[in-house]
Amino acid sequence: MSESSERSLLESVPDGLLIGGEWRPAASGRTLAVEDPATGAVIKTIADGGVADGAAALDAAAAAGPAWARTPPRVRSEILRRAFDLVQVHRDDLALLMTLEMGKPLAESRAEVAYGGEFLRWYAEEAVRIAGRYGVNPEGTGRMTISQHPVGPCYLITPWNFPLAMATRKIAPALAAGCTAVVKPAELTPLTTLYVAQLLVEAGVPAGVLNIVVTSTAAEVSAPIIADPRLRKVSFTGSTAVGKKLLTQASENVLRTSMELGGNAPFLVFEDADLDAAVDGAMLAKFRNVGQACTAANRFLVHEQVAAEFADRVTARVAAMAVGRGTEDGVQVGPLINAAAVEKAEDLVRDAVDRGAQVRTGGQRIDRPGTFYAATVVTDVRPGSDIMRQEIFGPVLSVSTFTDEAEAIRLANDTEYGLVGYAFTRDADRGHRLIDGLETGMMGLNVGVISNAGAPFGGVKQSGVGREGGLEGIHEYLSTKYTLSPDPYR
Repeated sequence: MSESSERSLLESVPDGLLIGGEWRPAASGRTLAVEDPATGAVIKTIADGGVADGAAALDAAAAAGPAWARTPPRVRSEILRRAFDLVQVHRDDLALLMTLEMGKPLAESRAEVAYGGEFLRWYAEEAVRIAGRYGVNPEGTGRMTISQHPVGPCYLITPWNFPLAMATRKIAPALAAGCTAVVKPAELTPLTTLYVAQLLVEAGVPAGVLNIVVTSTAAEVSAPIIADPRLRKVSFTGSTAVGKKLLTQASENVLRTSMELGGNAPFLVFEDADLDAAVDGAMLAKFRNVGQACTAANRFLVHEQVAAEFADRVTARVAAMAVGRGTEDGVQVGPLINAAAVEKAEDLVRDAVDRGAQVRTGGQRIDRPGTFYAATVVTDVRPGSDIMRQEIFGPVLSVSTFTDEAEAIRLANDTEYGLVGYAFTRDADRGHRLIDGLETGMMGLNVGVISNAGAPFGGVKQSGVGREGGLEGIHEYLSTKYTLSPDPYR
């Protein structure tokens, strides 16, 4: 991709805030520089919203709410379908834009465009299937009507690591349900969301239904929005620590919440596993998005009988991975999002080694412009190591061993998190026991990637509340009303 093509694409991205159907500068005049993590260079300067902009966005969402709620479901459906079609038309631009601002290899960005676009198509279809029920009450004295209604204005907070999919996964069901929204994208990767918002406006989303506020002062801007009694829903994807703060704030007005928080995913390899499939699954579960995913496998727990062979195989694969700027052909490992992410990977590996672990490959930052850390395999990781307790969010694969199924389940569940677990075994009965035994909201059984627009995404314990995607996702934006009327025959 030429520099002129990149420059032309970046110039096509709005540099303002979308409020009430208009792209406008921040009220304060502040701006925010967006950097390419592969080079450290500023690629675009955009508006940096403040408290006044957040208030204006919520004003617009509240004003547009009643009309959008009354908009026929078929109309909402057709708008979302047109947005899906526009994403397909602009898929190459969207993929390049994600790679420029986030750093992931271009092949993975293309895959995210396909995945993220599916939420627009899925909820275009679900918008016309919002249903209730009607019937006689058990006593036969009246008729019950159960109906579904949009919850109202929503505040949607998206993370930096999947800037397209996390935006569409929240925006699509909200709009399909008849809700209006204020979206706050991550300040590190806001350009993709701005581009998608432009496509949604082109698709016919009315003024005020969708509002975008990028800000470098998220806590300051978010607090008054969440405290406003007109807001009825908060959806957040990010760290558990921030999620807890938002839950506390949301409790004041008893807001509906969806929280997709941190993870510490176990990846279990049993003695009967197909090792070819397990290694392939490990590469996907660990290194997709350079390991910067809440669903990334964090703790590889391998039966002691096959641990050595598994470690040898993954080490050979990891050592051969190509590192570079995501726009370069064949690159499999791009940069981490910023310097803090590199330092975290360094600290986790150092702590593991100090406790007796062995670095099989990688284990250091890469001396080149940008924020690169080598794809790494660490074996013989000891209990109590930080790498076993914390979410890595980087290209580091850590291997520990277990002796039997009971120990594997105990180790897998030894965490406050419960987002996703992976398991490789040929034993179908064991697979069903793991479905019951693993304390996670999702599970990959002999697969290394599980995300799908048609499936409910979410966790248990401190990995969050609520579900996004699937049939369940739209119900996060609907409230249920029960109405009793007299029996017309009495």
